[in-house]
Amino acid sequence: MTRTQTDAVPQTTYDVRLLFAVLFLVGIGIVMVYSASSAVALEKFGSGAYFLKRQAAYSLIGIVALVVFSHVPFRIYRSMAYPLLALALLSLSLVQVPGLGLSAGGALRWMRIGPVTFQPVEAARLALIVYLAYSLSKKQPLLKDVWVGFVPHLLILLLLSIPLMIQPDFGSVVIFGLIAWLMMFVGGVPLRHLLSASLLVLPLAYLLMTNAAYRIKRLVSFLDPWQYPADEGYQIIHSLMAFGTGGFWGAGIGKGYQKLFYLPEPHTDFIFAVIGEELGFLGVLFILGLYGLVLWRSVHIACRCEDDFGMLMATGIAFALAVQVSINMGVCLGLLPTKGLTLPFLSYGGSSLLLNMVGIGILMNIGSHHAKRV
Repeated sequence: MTRTQTDAVPQTTYDVRLLFAVLFLVGIGIVMVYSASSAVALEKFGSGAYFLKRQAAYSLIGIVALVVFSHVPFRIYRSMAYPLLALALLSLSLVQVPGLGLSAGGALRWMRIGPVTFQPVEAARLALIVYLAYSLSKKQPLLKDVWVGFVPHLLILLLLSIPLMIQPDFGSVVIFGLIAWLMMFVGGVPLRHLLSASLLVLPLAYLLMTNAAYRIKRLVSFLDPWQYPADEGYQIIHSLMAFGTGGFWGAGIGKGYQKLFYLPEPHTDFIFAVIGEELGFLGVLFILGLYGLVLWRSVHIACRCEDDFGMLMATGIAFALAVQVSINMGVCLGLLPTKGLTLPFLSYGGSSLLLNMVGIGILMNIGSHHAKRV
């Protein structure tokens, strides 16, 4: 796939529908984080509004980031591809340094610098997207050569996967791989190269999934969580109970039951279950509609962009959001094995919200600079 790359005539016409959907989701997220976390916050910190205040602050910072990055010309990221990749690799490795890395759920996935705590994998995902967009657009005429169009990108993916497996974070490795495969396919790498490599990777993925006892327990409990109600199946069971209790109309905001120390992580990984219980089927449909609007507008921006780099970066950002939403909702509904992944714009957490807002800001800028053929 080759597009004409020319100097664009900037058009300051931002996608209002994309902006509306994102801000609406952020607003709902603030409300639902408060509802889901108030009991936990009151017990742990003595204030039911603890997570509400922090999420509101994260949201404000995220909105500022969105505005700022929507005004940064997207072509500037071409020159930043390798520095961003190096920083991503460095930050993913530094979580293993005592005093910097923080353990959560038995994995070293967080890093603390002074009062700031963040999850490097969020920034690494965006860095991978920028690198792939730059490399694939630069190599357009040679992408059919397996040693140019496929192998170098696979090596970079493997390089980022090493520190992720050490953490361990097998789920993020899968997500990174899905993003890389789709971007290479859209960029023009022959499908036969991608399919052939997939057949070779599947046995390795199987070995990685089965070489750890906790992953095997997750898979087994996913198939039948009711056999393990006290341990590995506990989260899924209570998540499903939340959706069942919500019914069609929902119990009402603040009136959910599972968040009261039954459902683990109700304001982060399982906030979708709280939404299902308190807002019901109608609320879930509304949330799905907002995400559908975000993804539709993101794909629309990618399709309209006549610059290869911009098109690929928009595609990567849109697909990364789609993967996160699908996996989080799939886990909450018992359709996928448990994976600690936040729901974009809704779950509590500064790293996820900030980087997703940065991604939307970049999308907005790409959408406002439609290249004109000359």
